[in-house]
Amino acid sequence: MQKLVIPRKTVYRLSLYYRALQRLRTNNIETVSSAALATAAGVKPTQLRKDLTYFGNFGTRGLGYNVEALSRRLTEALGTTQLQPVILVGAGNLGSALLRYPGFAKEGFEVVAAFDAKPLRSREKELGIKVLPMTKLAQFVTEQRIKMAILTVPGNVAQEVTNELIASGVLAILNFAPIILQVPDNVVVNNVDLAIELENLSYFIQ
Repeated sequence: MQKLVIPRKTVYRLSLYYRALQRLRTNNIETVSSAALATAAGVKPTQLRKDLTYFGNFGTRGLGYNVEALSRRLTEALGTTQLQPVILVGAGNLGSALLRYPGFAKEGFEVVAAFDAKPLRSREKELGIKVLPMTKLAQFVTEQRIKMAILTVPGNVAQEVTNELIASGVLAILNFAPIILQVPDNVVVNNVDLAIELENLSYFIQ
């Protein structure tokens, strides 16, 4: 059976819906209308309903969505029913800040190791995670079957590191390096360029 192709923008919005549902669960709200959920996620109700049809029929006319059931279905769709192992490459200032972020496990991800060109053992205790040399990257990714990586290396080495990650089996990269990575069609890259985002905001405050 051919796998259903879901648009990337739809997948992104699923995360928005999931976070909105988590806030509702925190407030002990059991059901929510499509209009209310769409507002909480910042989308139109018609868009929300269209996105959810990719995964089956949800909700009851006149009653809305069961918050717990829809949260569980989105968790399954996003592949976060169990902790997903992730590695981080580039434990500099930005990488170290991300390693200190406590929210990954809460959202279903576990950073299992970091890699750096200068792996100081003293930093492992500070960061609470193994910081390994780049020479061990390929072996670790292959043996641990890592499919997801966070890339926080300088732009001049980002493509080289990416090539090594992909050759070792990584299929998804969250890229903080300031370049557009060249990857095969079966590899997904999400780019996070903080400077571009600030430039975009700067335009709107002129």
